Amino acid sequence: MAKSTVSQPVAWGKPALDLSGADWQSGSRGVGGVQIAFVEGFVAMRNGERPDGPSLVFAPREWRRFVLGTRGGRFGLN
Repeated sequence: MAKSTVSQPVAWGKPALDLSGADWQSGSRGVGGVQIAFVEGFVAMRNGERPDGPSLVFAPREWRRFVLGTRGGRFGLN
């Protein structure tokens, strides 16, 4: 059985994920911008133009709320 890469929860109760082997996916607009990766049941998001920078980590429920809020114009990104 493979060893989990999730460590103990850190800030805001989020786990510290090993994102070094993550399969990052760019948005529909192409290279750069926002990239996401699905890792250990969580969704990680980063700035594709600064891949060595920090990543945000969402639990599935949080990710769904973020996506629905974005689609609904809640964050002024439409």
